[in-house]
Amino acid sequence: MTAPDVQFAKMNGLGNEIIVADMRGTSARVSPAAAVALNADPATKFDQIMAIHDPKTAGTDYYVEILNSDGSRAQACGNGMRCVVQALASETGQKLFTFETVAGILSAQEHADGLISVDMGVPRFGWDDIPLAEEFADTRAIELQVGPIDNPVLHSPSAMSMGNPHAVFWVDRDVWSYDLDRFGPLLENHPIFPEKANISIAQVVSRDALIMRTWERGAGLTRACGSAACAAAVSAARTGRTDRIVRITQPGGTLTVEWRGNDHVVMTGPAEWEFSGTFDPATGTWARETESAA
Repeated sequence: MTAPDVQFAKMNGLGNEIIVADMRGTSARVSPAAAVALNADPATKFDQIMAIHDPKTAGTDYYVEILNSDGSRAQACGNGMRCVVQALASETGQKLFTFETVAGILSAQEHADGLISVDMGVPRFGWDDIPLAEEFADTRAIELQVGPIDNPVLHSPSAMSMGNPHAVFWVDRDVWSYDLDRFGPLLENHPIFPEKANISIAQVVSRDALIMRTWERGAGLTRACGSAACAAAVSAARTGRTDRIVRITQPGGTLTVEWRGNDHVVMTGPAEWEFSGTFDPATGTWARETESAA
């Protein structure tokens, strides 16, 4: 059996469990089977794998491929990108980065206080850009509901893309009072979303604060989702619920999201290292790195 030979760091961004895999110097890719195997082990269970590859495009530092816990490929993961930045900054001393993902080019920076900002790019609102299966002239509130027609539990979400599709349902009461683990998979796979969608429930606390929970496409309930936080912040400002700089509180902690005047969405928050190891990117067989005695 081939020995595991790819280094990884098990990290988290606000409790969003991340594996940062160092694929530099190899043409190999992390297989869906390896992702499923790693997720099946309680020690390496994750929400996303962030696989760092050599750059594909001039002017970028690295190409990052993202996998969900079910082995599917993802377009964006803001919390995962912060983990990538922290891992690379710790190794290289570099503080400013330009990454390429399947969703496009993005920049990121580690600040002196250890917090990390990621420019998540420009949001898209067109029904065919999200994408949705049918045309909506105004995606600030689309026709979608859970529950009886005359008394829906959830209804009229804001829909948009942050490189990946999102639907944000606005609620007036505690976000924990909704059975998201039951509604989430139904809504993620609703026919209105041909590429599935991330499903969030958000409550406005003030002009600069939201509380939210997210069912992530391909990952399920997570303690935090960076791109969903960005989608909620932009949708809140777009519908007049908040200003353009918002604190987003998720089960794992709080992020700050700014929808800037140039239309770019910048997310700022922490990342945390848990442990390191090596794994086989074909099978997911892994071993924890042995720490030397101090």
